[in-house]
Amino acid sequence: MRSTLIAVGLDAEKLIRSVGYFGLLAVVFAESGIMLGFFLPGDSLLFIAGFLSYRGEVMPDIVWVSLGCFVAAVAGDQVGYVTGRRVGPALFQRPNSRLFRQEYVDKAEGFFERHGSKTIVMARFVPIVRTFAPIVAGVSKMHYRTFVVFNVIGGFLWAVGITQAGYWLGRTFPWLGEEIDKVVILIVVVSVLPMGIEVLRHRRRARREAAAAVEDTAA
Repeated sequence: MRSTLIAVGLDAEKLIRSVGYFGLLAVVFAESGIMLGFFLPGDSLLFIAGFLSYRGEVMPDIVWVSLGCFVAAVAGDQVGYVTGRRVGPALFQRPNSRLFRQEYVDKAEGFFERHGSKTIVMARFVPIVRTFAPIVAGVSKMHYRTFVVFNVIGGFLWAVGITQAGYWLGRTFPWLGEEIDKVVILIVVVSVLPMGIEVLRHRRRARREAAAAVEDTAA
């Protein structure tokens, strides 16, 4: 999975140059709330959009880049929430396919159970989970006003924060334009770290529970 995400991330600059500003907004919208959007390079795409905005390539002024991505991200999560409310439990019974794995929903559900409403903010920075978190929020019938508040906060921190970071890096270190591939790799690796940490924590917890079960049986 990590190698796949890095490969997708490396194609982010090519993608953004191909689809332009409105294509960028469509990608952000899809990854934020459409179940087919989980494989899209959201973090690296936002970063490169900000970087290219400073250089005056493909992207408009950074204000429009950040604002557009923010609106697209919030709108995407809104669609995800409504989808979850309408689909309901059927989502958790959907069979695996080439693009869908039940484990994606389970991962988002587990994340939601551990962090509650804050998941809507935190999930923005976790690939795959950010796509399914609003859907799970809708399935669990999370209070709509609460969802909207956390959705706006998370969308702002993610979309505006990462595009502005790309813009700042381009302005501060313009020579990085020659090393953009390495920067993208770094962004992608950092973006998958939370997912790796969650996997390790899950495995450790499973081992502890298994050990406790063995001790109870022996007793």
